[in-house]
Amino acid sequence: MTTLQALGIEAQLPPGFEGRIYRRPPAPGERTYSVAQFASFPLPGTAADFGNGAVELMGASDVFAVLFEYGPESVGRRLFAASTMPRQLAASHFLPTVLRRALPGHSGTQWFFTEAGRPFTLYAVAGSHASLPSMLPRLNKLLAGIRITQLPSRAPA
Repeated sequence: MTTLQALGIEAQLPPGFEGRIYRRPPAPGERTYSVAQFASFPLPGTAADFGNGAVELMGASDVFAVLFEYGPESVGRRLFAASTMPRQLAASHFLPTVLRRALPGHSGTQWFFTEAGRPFTLYAVAGSHASLPSMLPRLNKLLAGIRITQLPSRAPA
């Protein structure tokens, strides 16, 4: 099992998954934070933070997940009130209407939370809503192997 670790995020990738953890260079006046992307298919280097450019390449049995960190001003907000990332998802959590961009047959889920004092969203996409029961064990194994730790410094980039 491959382990990725950067920016206070550690992920043990199940067989067949790949991923990356990064922080985009900020544009002038912008602050950026950690992004972790995981997929059961090859991730193109040009994929946007929430998977545009990647999810269009998914097969019916593929899954994509991203952890996107928000700034410290989001800590304590109602949207981020959940105290931990979900590590077990069910088919009922996925809906075609949750997708950032509608794709035929796909469905998604999104969860906002604060863990280790850091606000995130978990956004996951299934390549086929009908195949969710067979995909979820692989996705849940990925989620169970993710650890988020507090960063020593919260200096913005």
